Amino acid sequence: MSKEMQELQKQWHSVVQSIHSNSNVVAFMNSRVGQYLDDHPFVALSLLMFIAVSVIPVAFFLIFVVTTALMACIGVIVMEGVIIAIGGIALLCVLCGLGALSLGVSGVLSVCYVVLSTLVNYWYASRGQIRKQEVNGSLPQKSPSVLDLSANNGKNE
Repeated sequence: MSKEMQELQKQWHSVVQSIHSNSNVVAFMNSRVGQYLDDHPFVALSLLMFIAVSVIPVAFFLIFVVTTALMACIGVIVMEGVIIAIGGIALLCVLCGLGALSLGVSGVLSVCYVVLSTLVNYWYASRGQIRKQEVNGSLPQKSPSVLDLSANNGKNE
């Protein structure tokens, strides 16, 4: 043999020795399965080939599972974000509507307050003026109003 081939054989022998001296390999070879595979090299070779060939499809399947799980999580997060955004926009619309409604109701109540306070002030002012004129003895000539008619009806009965 050539010198290079002998070097290669020595390196291969040292690799095999390091594998056989590994404590995990020794423990496996002392087990029942290890003893069976040592006694049946064709089964061991078939099992080794099956494991070597099936690594790539299993790896692709695991990558697919992990990718699908990540996409599902991202999809849930995105879907949750979309739902929260739609809910936030709906809440904003409802709050804007309530703000407009409250401004309208406040405006109507303010107008009612101003009108009622003006009417009450006018009524008290006119009563006060009528009393002053009664005290002075001169009542102004005016046409009978609805209030005066209802007061006269109460006196006549």
